[in-house]
Amino acid sequence: MPELSTTARKRPVNLTLDGALVAQAKTYTDNLSATMETLLAGYVAEQQRANLDRQQRANACADDWNAVHAAVGSFAEEHS
Repeated sequence: MPELSTTARKRPVNLTLDGALVAQAKTYTDNLSATMETLLAGYVAEQQRANLDRQQRANACADDWNAVHAAVGSFAEEHS
C-alpha cells in the first residue's frame, strides 16, 4: 500500500455512500475517514501503475513499428 502523509492538509469532502454499507464498515473501523483515504490512495496508485503500463506498451509498439519501418520502409512507398 502507498504511504500516506501524516502532515498533508486534510479537507472535508462530500461523498454519497450507501448508508447500510457505511454502518457495516463502521463495525470494522473506528476511523472511517482514514480507512477510505487508505483505500483511495491504493486505487490512485493502481491507476497510475496502469497508465504507466499502457504508456510503456504504446512506446514499445511504436519502437517495434519504427524498427519495421527502418528495415523494410513504408508500405505506402510502393503506391506513390
